[in-house]
Amino acid sequence: MNDNPLGKNTSYPDIYSPDLLFGIDRKDSRDQYMENKTIVFHGKDIWNAWEFSWLDDLGRPLIGKLSLTFSSASEKIVESKSLKLYLNSFSNNQYQSISEVINIIKRDLSQLTKNDITATFTANDDEGKNQITSEEGHSIDQEDADFSHSKIRTDALSVDNNIETKEVLYSEILRTNCPVTNQPDTGTIIVKYNGKKIHRGGLLSYICSYRGHNDFHEACVEKIFLDIKKLCQPDQLTVYARYNRRGGIDINPFRSDFENNPKNNRLWRQ
Repeated sequence: MNDNPLGKNTSYPDIYSPDLLFGIDRKDSRDQYMENKTIVFHGKDIWNAWEFSWLDDLGRPLIGKLSLTFSSASEKIVESKSLKLYLNSFSNNQYQSISEVINIIKRDLSQLTKNDITATFTANDDEGKNQITSEEGHSIDQEDADFSHSKIRTDALSVDNNIETKEVLYSEILRTNCPVTNQPDTGTIIVKYNGKKIHRGGLLSYICSYRGHNDFHEACVEKIFLDIKKLCQPDQLTVYARYNRRGGIDINPFRSDFENNPKNNRLWRQ
């Protein structure tokens, strides 16, 4: 991890520099919370870079939203600061077309993560594709809950064995912390399930207990998925976090055992 730029003073080159990218093994985090090393979910990590810019063949600056989708099956994740530095390195380079830029990014990030990625670009003036949407489902943020915690409250998760249901619950008060800098990461967590009715106050207590937890976005969502799956035993489960932007990029991990294609809908804080 010595080459990790996170938490260090760095320069911000504006000439294309793929060597700025830094990968982190998913296995390093998963070994800490995944029993028997068995993956029981599939998923994607959607990254939206809202300030991506380069020069066209006339030297005119172009700017817009770059959306990147990584498979949860990839060997590595890209470290967020290194991605910001890498994307910034495009800013004073001229390219003939959007497709040329996208192909370069797909090549570099696929090589880094050891898995194919997808990338799309949306111009800032294409308002129809950048609109804010509302959360689907029921907010649990006003439920009665126990907010005293010093560690993750898995003991707060419970179900009503007498009620079968299918519902979508969400909380907008998710907060976790960067494992290197300890900076807070906030966002919305969405839980979609089919099975015994999950106690909403207990779920809120559990989510709030992540306020002191340090880990990467992807690892936090995977741990939340695994804890709910183990302790509440839903027949079907999706956990999807829409984190707020930091440095112009929002990160949105999606994990499920029955769904495949998450919507990349921008929420009000994004």
